[in-house]
Amino acid sequence: MKSKLSVDSRMRHFLTVMAVLAIVLLGSAFVNNSPAPAADVQQTEEVMVSNSQPATSASGVVSTRPVKPIPKGFDGIKQFWQYTGFYNCQRGHLIMILVAFVFIFLAIRFEFEPMLLIPIGVGIIIGNIPFAEGAGLQIGIYEKGSVLNYLYFGVQKGVYPPLIFLGIGAMTDFSSLISNPKLMLLGAAAQVGIFITFWVALTLGFTPTQSGAIGIIGGADGPTAIFMSSKLAPELMGAIAIAAYSYMALVPIIQPPIMKLLTTKKERVIHMKPPRAVSKVEKILFPIIGLLLTCFIAPSALPLLGMLFFGNLLKESGVTKRLANTASNALIDIVTIILGMTVGASTQATQFLKPESIEIFILGALSFMVATACGVLFAKIMNLFLRGDNKINPLIGNAGVSAVPDSARVSEVQGLKYDPSNHLLMHAMAPNVAGVIGSAVAAGILLSFLY
Repeated sequence: MKSKLSVDSRMRHFLTVMAVLAIVLLGSAFVNNSPAPAADVQQTEEVMVSNSQPATSASGVVSTRPVKPIPKGFDGIKQFWQYTGFYNCQRGHLIMILVAFVFIFLAIRFEFEPMLLIPIGVGIIIGNIPFAEGAGLQIGIYEKGSVLNYLYFGVQKGVYPPLIFLGIGAMTDFSSLISNPKLMLLGAAAQVGIFITFWVALTLGFTPTQSGAIGIIGGADGPTAIFMSSKLAPELMGAIAIAAYSYMALVPIIQPPIMKLLTTKKERVIHMKPPRAVSKVEKILFPIIGLLLTCFIAPSALPLLGMLFFGNLLKESGVTKRLANTASNALIDIVTIILGMTVGASTQATQFLKPESIEIFILGALSFMVATACGVLFAKIMNLFLRGDNKINPLIGNAGVSAVPDSARVSEVQGLKYDPSNHLLMHAMAPNVAGVIGSAVAAGILLSFLY
């Protein structure tokens, strides 16, 4: 478990995040909207193509790509210069590269979700290397035929998120939820933030589909956010994905002040009784029953929930250990690398630095804070009907968002802060894994009437 952050450290982290938002805001306001310098290169290409003929190989195969004459003298130097990043660079590219440096710094210096922020940060750099976009080089993520575009296909069509859920299911132990099923209500309560933000986004002028994709940020579940935006608002995918993963990384900064504000000193030191032992049969039946129940409620979430419970059955069955190990290690690591890099590369300055991006960041923060507050408040409401050692420590309510296991760790750290003998981690894991299920169900509900 990570050591708890000091007040000064949290303040430094908060100021760092505000600096990122300021950079993006500055870029949105002053990004250069003039046509890309690649227009000159395009014109040069057209002149060369008009004066050239298709090439024929020794085998008689005719190439569809015309043969261009080799530029001579100063013309060759000029053409080389027009292809360089220095010539095609705009202020927006530099701003996004600066944002990437901040992401990488947060990941390395403060260990904020390094396995996510480092691939995303490098992806932002890759996506914002200036090049002659009109020259047909097929290197940009939005250029058909490029390697990045092929990798991005898995993001656009929602292929990667279910594979991530397969790995999550294979590494998740649902014992704490099975032993105390009433804590599932905390995971459900935290999803209220999704629907509140959906309504707020509508009032700000976003379309219903865009509002649904933005609202899901409150679930603090990056794969679900990507899956939703690929279906409802692909034009906002870069901003939504960056916002979702940013707030996932900032769980230890955003949640503690809300938890302290909404709880009393007496509530923070409530000791919960230890969870009961769960049998092997219960662990095997849970993914089967969970798959049937949740997917009958929200069939639109089948790609996510189906893979989640499938992965968990691989783990709990005890007879597919090799498959479970592959899903929970190699597979999820590979997909995380590709997903993070392509999501980062999709934040091309011309696509990302828009006023809508700032609104999405603000709405995402609202959604995440409301989700945290709803989980904590609902735990307090449940205590009105519980007696004795059945009472719930409201500090585990924050874990209703699906940032596994970071939210549960925050509950543990805060519990030990007010009572060094009060360990809440195992209790907090119940609403935490319930939040994973809840955010996917919420996504399925939104898809059912928006798609």
